[in-house]
Amino acid sequence: MDFNVKKLASDAGIFFTRAIQFTGEKFGQVEKTELDAHFENLLSRADSTKNWTEKIFRQTEVLLQPNPSSRIEEFLYEKLDRTVPSRPNNEELLGHYMQDAAKDFGPGTPYGSTLIKVGDCERRLGSVQREFLQTSAIGFLTPLRNFLEGDWRTISKERRLLENRRLDLDSCKARLKKAKLAESKAAAVPDFQETRPRNYVLSASASAAEHELRLAQTEFDRQAEVTRLLLEGISSTHVNHLRCLHEFVEAQTAYYKQCHLHMQDLQKELDSSNGDVFPNAFAGNPGHSMASGGSSPLDPASAVETDTLKIEEVQAPATGTRKAKVLYDYDAADTSELSLLADELITVYTVPGMDSDWLVGERGNQKGKVPVTYLELLS
Repeated sequence: MDFNVKKLASDAGIFFTRAIQFTGEKFGQVEKTELDAHFENLLSRADSTKNWTEKIFRQTEVLLQPNPSSRIEEFLYEKLDRTVPSRPNNEELLGHYMQDAAKDFGPGTPYGSTLIKVGDCERRLGSVQREFLQTSAIGFLTPLRNFLEGDWRTISKERRLLENRRLDLDSCKARLKKAKLAESKAAAVPDFQETRPRNYVLSASASAAEHELRLAQTEFDRQAEVTRLLLEGISSTHVNHLRCLHEFVEAQTAYYKQCHLHMQDLQKELDSSNGDVFPNAFAGNPGHSMASGGSSPLDPASAVETDTLKIEEVQAPATGTRKAKVLYDYDAADTSELSLLADELITVYTVPGMDSDWLVGERGNQKGKVPVTYLELLS
């Protein structure tokens, strides 16, 4: 083992000198070299960039992977330089469960066939999400991580070196000031017996301090220039992160667009099959209307079923109408519904065969179905 005692002693001496200088600055007992305003602005901008980049990076990780256990697992695999095992995401798992349930219930039943369609859509949504996560991780998270773990570490290292060079420079200034003060005192009160030897020693000490100061100033200026160049490179970092942010937004836009298209296709597929599914579901119960206390199939009011409701043909009963206060705004989903405004008063009533979650509402000449949960029934 190569153990250099002289180097160890020298390093210990430098550390001790810097500690004395740093402590003196904290107590205001020694002078401190101040950096120029432009340099201070660069330092502040760099710190702000690092802090906000770190927050954005962490929160984006949470957005892309809400499960903290999974994030820890991915982090450990990354540090071990191993590939993260591929697992189904929540959408894919839900789709798989739905399709397995459909096999158990019977794919030919209305519920089973619908489960198959929805499950297939969920699996496609999971595939789209997987692609979005991969694209975002490569195009957005990776550049942010590279800055925090690469560029910022380099900047931090050079800043620490600059601080050490400044402490060395200020220590040299203090030593030179002390040597000059001792030399001036000796010149003011000469000792005629030892004037030459003492003045000679003091002058040599001051010269050595000046030489050390020049070297320290050179080292400080060189390190300041290196650090300044790195700090000015933060502007390029902003430009790079801006480009990555645009790519992240584009990835999000494509992801939500694909999800919307898949859901639209599913909705159309379900709507097209509703005419076959729901009648078949109740085909085995022909007395449904009579058993529920409704009117006879020949009664015109019995035509008011969920799928065949014609609002314009519905007439308000002679008795049984009530006033209701609207609690929340509601936008009608189709022409059979009535849009509502919060706090307005409308007249409501029910008709035979209508879903209990809905009422018929009237406001002037306007009429349509309204959800019960949006109303406060009055007298």
